[in-house]
Amino acid sequence: MELFTVANAIAFLTLSALEIVLGIDNIVFIAILSNRLPPEQQSRARRVGLILAMGTRILLLLSISWVMRLTTPLFSVLGTDFSGRDLILLGGGLFLIAKSTFEIHEKTEGGGHGPDSPGQKVLTYGSAVAQIAVLDIIFSLDSVITAVGMVQSVTIMIAAVVAAVIVMMIFADRISVFVKNHPTIQMLALSFLILIGVFLVAEALGKHIDRGYIYFAMAFSLGVELLNMKARKASTRNSSGH
Repeated sequence: MELFTVANAIAFLTLSALEIVLGIDNIVFIAILSNRLPPEQQSRARRVGLILAMGTRILLLLSISWVMRLTTPLFSVLGTDFSGRDLILLGGGLFLIAKSTFEIHEKTEGGGHGPDSPGQKVLTYGSAVAQIAVLDIIFSLDSVITAVGMVQSVTIMIAAVVAAVIVMMIFADRISVFVKNHPTIQMLALSFLILIGVFLVAEALGKHIDRGYIYFAMAFSLGVELLNMKARKASTRNSSGH
C-alpha cells in the first residue's frame, strides 16, 4: 500500500486533530496531578505522563486484534452485556469520579490551592506517575478504538498519535500554569473530569452519549469563566484607578 497519498495525508491530519481533542481530558488530569508535586518535579511529571500516554496508545495500536476482542461480550447483567472494554471504562470512570471528588474536597475543605498550602497534601512523584499511568490506559483504549474505526493503516495511526502528543507536550506546561494560577479554572477542570467519568460509566453500561455534547459543555463553561476573569480584571483596574 502506498503511504504518501492525499487520502492518507487527510486521514493523518484528521486523526491527529481528533487525538488532540480526545487528549484534552488527559492533559487536564495530568495538569491537576502534577501541580500537586514540588515545583521542580512538575514539568518532568507532565512529560513522563504524556510519554506514557503515547507509549500506551502505540502498544494498543500494535495489538489491534487484542483491542478489538475487548469489545466481545463476556457476560450479561440484567440484560446488559459487558465486554472487557466496558469493564475497563467502568473502572476508569469510577476512579475518575472518585479522584476528582477527592481533589475538590481537598481544595475546598483542605484550605489551600497549591502544594505549599497548609491543608493541601503534596503527592509523591511515584504516586502521581502511577495515577497518570492508570488513567492513560483508560483514555488510550477509547482513543485507539476510535482511531481503528477511522483509519486502516497502523502506520498512519501511530504517526498521528506521535504528532498529537508532541503538540500536547508543547502546550502542557502553559495549560498547567494557567490552571494552577486560577483556582476557579481548577474547579471547572475538576468538574469536567467528573463529567468525563460519568460519560465513561455511561458508555460502560451501554448508554452512548455523543462526545460533542461534553466538549460543547466544556468549551461553553470555559468561555463563560474566561469572560468572568476578564470582567474581574477590568473591575480591579477601575477600582485601583479611583
